[in-house]
Amino acid sequence: MFWPMCALALAFSGLVVLAFAAARVYREVRRLARQVGESSERITRAAQDLERATGPLAAQVDGWRRR
Repeated sequence: MFWPMCALALAFSGLVVLAFAAARVYREVRRLARQVGESSERITRAAQDLERATGPLAAQVDGWRRR
């Protein structure tokens, strides 16, 4: 009776370790997703700033072409 109980205890311990690892992976995936979202917003803001900054330059170049 000792060996079946030992096997059951080891199986339970293995499941606990796997559950702990899964919880850590879940937490890291959520953190990564949050960072990707923040980076996406920063890239969008930078693209908008770039478009605003190039507007006057584009108008100036267009004026040069018409001369």
